[in-house]
Amino acid sequence: MRIAILEDDPDQLALLKRFLSDRGHDLHGYLWGCEIMREAARESFDLYVLDWQVPDVSGIDVLRWIRGNVSTTVPILFVTIRDTEEDIVFALEAGADDYMIKPVRNQELNARVNALQRRAYPAAKENLIAAPPFEIDLSKGEIRRGDLRVELTPKEFDLAAMLFRNVGRLLSRGHLQETVWGRMGELATRTVDTHVSQIRKKLDLDSASGYRIAPIYNYGYRLERLSESGSGAAVGVAAR
Repeated sequence: MRIAILEDDPDQLALLKRFLSDRGHDLHGYLWGCEIMREAARESFDLYVLDWQVPDVSGIDVLRWIRGNVSTTVPILFVTIRDTEEDIVFALEAGADDYMIKPVRNQELNARVNALQRRAYPAAKENLIAAPPFEIDLSKGEIRRGDLRVELTPKEFDLAAMLFRNVGRLLSRGHLQETVWGRMGELATRTVDTHVSQIRKKLDLDSASGYRIAPIYNYGYRLERLSESGSGAAVGVAAR
């Protein structure tokens, strides 16, 4: 997963990043609330890990801002020294999905992150994604439309699989680039656009297939499932 972490203590931030990177996650750390809010406005993340007490904008305010401006569904885990029942209830009622009290233990942290991932992104754990008329076989690295196998390059397949695992979700170019190509320095964002264009053509993502890729200016893309009426209206695409 692509995880954003708000933690104002550099040592604690390094510890959290080490615990989570050991499980293969892509980590982005922020020392200031305004930093993570600015980045969340232009990049998509699979999970937010928030400290409560940071110097500028509190974790609770960041939580409320994410819920009001970014997504009502993206998982948010609090990791903080605040340990009263009132604090825990307050954070959960404000929109947090889970709450941990420092000091953090490696296995517990990863267990909680895995649980949030299973609930929020069930398709991420599947080897076969059914999206009629498409079937995406992650173990074989192929996409079939009916009885026909669609010829895709490995990167085109990885990008298409990422989109089909996240139907209706807006994904930033940076998120797609990092997930499909890894951290490759200055890989041109045009590379993402070119591969999206190829996927659109090869899979015929239009009203006939029931799916379309919607470009979001200066942000990224969203794979939309179209209504069965054929009117072209997308369904289930409100949340980012």
